Amino acid sequence: MTEVDEGAGDVLQLTSDRHNGLLLFDHCGALMGAWRANVNGLFVAGASGRSVSDNDAQECRPGPELMNPAWLHRASAFRVEGDSRVLLDAQGGHVARLLPGAKPTPGPNLPSPAGPPVVTDEVRRAFASAAALPAGLTPARRDTLLGRWVPVDARPGRFGSGGPYVELRDDGTWRGSDGCNGEGGRWVAGPAGDLLATSGPSTAIGCDSVPVGFWLFKAWRAGLDGEVLVLLDAQGGETGRLKRDR
Repeated sequence: MTEVDEGAGDVLQLTSDRHNGLLLFDHCGALMGAWRANVNGLFVAGASGRSVSDNDAQECRPGPELMNPAWLHRASAFRVEGDSRVLLDAQGGHVARLLPGAKPTPGPNLPSPAGPPVVTDEVRRAFASAAALPAGLTPARRDTLLGRWVPVDARPGRFGSGGPYVELRDDGTWRGSDGCNGEGGRWVAGPAGDLLATSGPSTAIGCDSVPVGFWLFKAWRAGLDGEVLVLLDAQGGETGRLKRDR
């Protein structure tokens, strides 16, 4: 990583495994999380855990800054410049430049770095352009997505005082529940109804749940059918329908 306010020289690894794994190796250890991107230049990443190799350093003691690097949360887009990739913020401002070929140094208590990525036809298909919104849906914009949403078929009283919901916040984070388990992550929206979200750790209480967080994580686009928010996967299939929580 270069041309970044904090973290110059850190090594960022982005893999294309089942969960789009992210590893950030810095002077304190390694940050673990997930990322998503699309062919239109959207990028979003979120942290879910950290391994610390230097417990004695003051700046490496647990805290919000250690788990949430400011540059990582600012990044919401990217562009290609030769062999490098430039991360951008929501206004198109420069966040960081990523140069290829870095090799992190393994350390105690740290995850093993992944080998060089292999871009197969399967990987290319996974990151191909998502299907356009079906006719009749209005592309959802970032400002229309903000707020708290619940499943359209949510029945009062089914989950007692709580219930499944997704709340998309202005700071780029989302929080929610399937009716039993809290969950959350980060999200970003773009033109033509583009929508990408990461998903972090969740509790695992068994119940008659509604996987609203999974709906969001699997979505590539979002459209409005009147006041109903429709989430769609890469092939244009619906992952779920939500309505405003009044």
